[in-house]
Amino acid sequence: MTFKDLTYDVNDHVALITLNKPEKLNAMTWGSWAELETAIADAEDDDDVRCIVITGAGRGFCAGTDLTTTETEADWHPRPFTPREQKLRSRFLVMEQIYRCRKPTIAAVNGASAGAGFSLALSVDIRIASEAARFSAVFVKRAIVADTGCTWFLPRIVGMENALKMLYTGRLVPAQEALAMGLVSEVVPNDQLMVRAMALASEIAHGPSVAIELMKRLAHQAWETDLTTQVEHEQMLQGISSQTEDVKEGRLSFLEKREPRFQGR
Repeated sequence: MTFKDLTYDVNDHVALITLNKPEKLNAMTWGSWAELETAIADAEDDDDVRCIVITGAGRGFCAGTDLTTTETEADWHPRPFTPREQKLRSRFLVMEQIYRCRKPTIAAVNGASAGAGFSLALSVDIRIASEAARFSAVFVKRAIVADTGCTWFLPRIVGMENALKMLYTGRLVPAQEALAMGLVSEVVPNDQLMVRAMALASEIAHGPSVAIELMKRLAHQAWETDLTTQVEHEQMLQGISSQTEDVKEGRLSFLEKREPRFQGR
């Protein structure tokens, strides 16, 4: 699939999605979001892909919505949904699509992440930031309510007080402060960002992918279920993962005192 506003590459079981409008700090139009929806759908449908990395070209991750675009609906990339679903499904749900993606997702945040671009970073499983990364729930600066799931993701990640402080002020939070509040898991030098993100993605991609996908499902489900229900679901899904070839390899590698070589099946 050819895209205009992003690039999509798969290598060694990792899909790398790069937002590619560096002259606008990768600000997104409706057509850009449709391309991202399609790229995520392609990665989820491809059994060769076991981890997804999202980053931005140039010096920005994603500056949110492109307020200067002259695009019309005729210019938009087709969405990866049926015609009826396209009419009924909010375009703001691209973050929900990423969050619900069964494959592990990583954001390599290389610069400004603001507005809807901030929500994009929040929607993934793991965020790694370069020293140049900055984060802002900038919506308040435009006197509008935060959207694209920001008010759902942010309190869950950084706690209510930190979330409300960011939502109320819209201020730019630098990388080290983001690390301190748990917004990102790592901060690395600018020139090491993609090396580190791809190394982590590769580590995940070469793990037992069936078990990893099921654990992601369980971790997300835990927000909405009680402990008893969660333990029962863990037991049920463990029964599924126990039937994989990777389980046999895990046991054999333990007995042979070596690192396991998982095949993702």
